[in-house]
This record gives sequence, C-alpha cells and structure tokens, in this order.
Amino acid sequence: MLPESGIGAMKGAKGLILLVLAAIFMLAGCAMHRGYPPAPKVAASPDYNYLIGPGDTVNVIVWRNPDLSTSVPVRPDGKITVPLVEDLQAIGKNPTTLARDMEKALSKYIREPVVTVVVTNFVGPFSQQVRVIGEAARPQALPYRQNMTMLDVMIAVGGITDFADGNRATLLRTSEGGKLYSVRLKDLIRDGDISANVDVKPGDVLIIPQSWF
Repeated sequence: MLPESGIGAMKGAKGLILLVLAAIFMLAGCAMHRGYPPAPKVAASPDYNYLIGPGDTVNVIVWRNPDLSTSVPVRPDGKITVPLVEDLQAIGKNPTTLARDMEKALSKYIREPVVTVVVTNFVGPFSQQVRVIGEAARPQALPYRQNMTMLDVMIAVGGITDFADGNRATLLRTSEGGKLYSVRLKDLIRDGDISANVDVKPGDVLIIPQSWF
C-alpha cells in the first residue's frame, strides 16, 4: 500500500493529464484564442522548494559512517533503497525532509545518525515538470528550476518548427486550476522581442498550434 505522499503524487499526475487533455480539446475547437489574457511577465515564487521525483539521483551522506553513505536513483515508484534502509519513500519530499526520514530509519541501527541528502540529477515530480507539446522542434517534459522563463524553455526544446503559429501558443497553468494564457513565441524567437518573454511556473504546459497557412 502506497504512503499518502505517493498516493497524492499519483492523483496529482492524473489531474494534470486531465487538465492537459481538456485544454487540447478546447483549443482544437477554437481557431483563435485572442480572448486569453497574456501570460504574466513575472510569475516565479520566491518560496519555491525543489521536490524530489522519480529519476532523480540522490547522494545520501551519513556522518562518520562512510559504509552507509551512497548515491542512488529514485525508482519509478518514488522510493529509494540504501544500506540498512529498504523502500523509503522519496518522491514529493525536499532533500531536508528525506534526510530527517533517513535519520529516523537509521536510528534503529546506529546511535544518533546525522544524514545529509544532496540531489545531483534533477528530474522532479511529474506535477512540477514543464511540458511542451505541439509544434516545438523537440516536444518534451523539462524539470522546472527557479526563475525559469519562456526563453529558457524554447532554448531547451530547440525553438518552434516552420509550421508553428508561435503567436497563437497557449500556456496552461495547472497551479492556477488550468487557467489559459496567450504567449507570443514567434515574436520572442524569430523577432527577438524580449518583451514577449515571461516566467513559467511548475506544472505549466505550453501548447504550440500549427499554422493554418
């Protein structure tokens, strides 16, 4: 039986998929989307904390116990296994929380363990990844990082294709209940208009439609 954190992550992933599908169907039925407000230029949250996700690599350092210190990947089920501790839930936790949980688990075997967890390969939980679909050169899911902007996203996916209608792109913001915003990718990428650059947030989905002509 999955812990509450694991169950919550699964529910969040299903909710995100439903939001994306709803947005795609909505956009498919609407030739233009000028009614959507422009995406806010500033959206980054100063109190953002990175949460561990499947595919991350974590270094577990146990003070004065080098035999227990190791580097392990987070499995697809969101758990990790280290010496003396099997199947510890990691997904959805920040490194400090995971370190405290590790200390509690190790306290059964060693006295007053001190653990530090360092994430070295960042993927992040499903619900916080930034996704790009449609007419991007390389549609993909990207790990979110603090102060990430639309220009960063476009560089990561290789820009837009020759068939893209970049100025009709739409940003689905899952953190705001699936609110839709318009973004001007053509102006940003092809014309170098930095005023079209906006912040992205964890869980954003960028939908780039094909040009009709």
